[in-house]
Amino acid sequence: MIFDNAHVQTLWGPQFRRLPTVLRTLEKNDFQDGDHYWLHWAGPSPETVSALVVVLHGLSGSSESQYVVGLQSILSQQGVASVAVNFRGAGGRPNDKARAYHSGETRDYHDVFSALHARYPTLKLLPVAYSLGGSRLLNYLSEGGHPAVPAAVSVCVPLDLAGCEARLNQGFSKVYRNHLIQELIEGYRIKLPHLQLVAPAEAEKIEALDLSGIVTFRDYDNGIICPLFGFADADEYYATCSAKPKLKRINTPTLMIQASDDPFMPPSTVPRPDELSEAVTLEVRTGGHVGFVQGLPWRPRYWLERRIPEFLAAWL
Repeated sequence: MIFDNAHVQTLWGPQFRRLPTVLRTLEKNDFQDGDHYWLHWAGPSPETVSALVVVLHGLSGSSESQYVVGLQSILSQQGVASVAVNFRGAGGRPNDKARAYHSGETRDYHDVFSALHARYPTLKLLPVAYSLGGSRLLNYLSEGGHPAVPAAVSVCVPLDLAGCEARLNQGFSKVYRNHLIQELIEGYRIKLPHLQLVAPAEAEKIEALDLSGIVTFRDYDNGIICPLFGFADADEYYATCSAKPKLKRINTPTLMIQASDDPFMPPSTVPRPDELSEAVTLEVRTGGHVGFVQGLPWRPRYWLERRIPEFLAAWL
C-alpha cells in the first residue's frame, strides 16, 4: 500500500492533500514585549462553549499548514471552538523583533495562554501541538503549564534535538532539512526590510548574522538561534531545550503521539516507559512525520483528526 512508506506519509499532506474548507477569523494580538502574533479562530464563539482547542504549528508552519486546517475543520464540524496560534513571524507576516522562536522557547506560550485565560476565564484551554510546536509545549508543561490547561496533545516531537539534527543529515531526510532551512532563512531575509522600517535596532541584530553557508541545522542553530537567544552554541541549545529529559516533570494529562518511522528522528527518540511521568500517555505507530494517513490515495483518511478529538472528548 502507498501509505506504508514513511516518506509518502510525510509528504502527502503538504503536497497532495485537498484541504477542507473552514470558516475562520484572523485576529492580531500583542506579546508583553511589544511584539505581536496572529490568531485564526474557528468554530462556535468561545463565549458559548466550555473549552477551546489551541492549535500550535511546527517549524516554518503556520495556521495555514494542512494539519492545522484539517483539525480546525473537523473540530468545527463537531461544534468545538478552536484557535490556531501563529508563532512570531509565521504565515508570511513579519513580526517586529529580530527573534522568532525555537524548540524550547516557552515565554510566548506563557503570554498566549495567559491572554486567552484573561479573556475567557471560564474556558478550559486544550493545546494540540505539532513537531517543534510540540517541543515548546512539552517544555512549557514541564515548567508547570497553566491552571486553565487540563490536558494536552503533542504530535511527532523532536524530543532529542541533537539526535534529530543528526538524523536530518542522512539519506532522503536531507531533502526535508534543505527545504526547511531554505524557508527559515528566506523568512529572515523577508523580515529584514520590515524591521528596517519599524524597528531599526532589531534590524541591526539580523544584519549582524551570517546567513550564508548554512547547510545543516547545527549551522542554522549556531549562526542564528544561538546569537538571537543567548545560547553559547548549538550543543548548549540542544541540551537545554530537548524535551525528553523533562517528560517526568509533566503533571498535565498529555497524549504524546510519535511515529516509529519518522524520517526527522532516529528510533531512539521514542522514550521508554520509565522516562515518562504517569500523566503522559505515549502512543507509537507508523505514520512518517505528522502524517498518519490511512485508506487509499483517492479516499485518504487522516487518523490524527479522529484520535485527537477522541482523546480531548473528556474535557470538551
